[in-house]
Amino acid sequence: MISRKATARLVGLLYLGIGIPGVITLTYFPTRFLVPRDPAATAARIESAKALYRVCLLADLTMGFLNVCLGVVLYQFFKDVHKGWARLLFALLIVQTPMYLALMLIQTGPLVLLSGASYWSAFTAAQLQALAHGFLTWRENGVAAMSLYWGLWLLPVAILTYKSGFLPRLLGIAVGIAGVSYVITALSWFVVPALHPTLFWAASPLYGLGELGFILYLLIKGVRTEQVRAAA
Repeated sequence: MISRKATARLVGLLYLGIGIPGVITLTYFPTRFLVPRDPAATAARIESAKALYRVCLLADLTMGFLNVCLGVVLYQFFKDVHKGWARLLFALLIVQTPMYLALMLIQTGPLVLLSGASYWSAFTAAQLQALAHGFLTWRENGVAAMSLYWGLWLLPVAILTYKSGFLPRLLGIAVGIAGVSYVITALSWFVVPALHPTLFWAASPLYGLGELGFILYLLIKGVRTEQVRAAA
């Protein structure tokens, strides 16, 4: 039977593993390929680096797979603390996988539109470029909307961490702050979308404090004790 400390390290590795393709697909990809309000430049960037574009698609698939793995391992890690919260945590993580896959499918649209296939001959090059640009803009809006779940799943993590007894309560508070920050910035996209990018990046130190703190503690320290303490 795998020890709690070993499970903690596995959680940290999986969480870190999600972060690496996450940086590629959520941060690097839009800045590399999407030129705001310029369909022709966007199309040129895609056509000049199609192999790199496909690597970004693979990053989305990788995130979806690792999300499932992380959900299973986190449930095992926290189920002795409170099964109800652990189940909610699992559900909020798993539901993100089809969202990542949907975003990946939207992201394939420009490759098809700009493929030069004969069945697109009814459209002008400018029209196809505009459609490709629209698909990438659609994807960016989808990412902003689904970021609500990046915060929602952290809330049960924060509660379980705080109640666990084998992780510091301060760590649970930091994760909770990160979760609330994600939720607030995601809601801003629905209410005041023009402010969302500014608010999202302004809150990034709060995300980092909670998420990186959680990952590093699990990778370096693991847990305080191997003993399972019943939740109060």
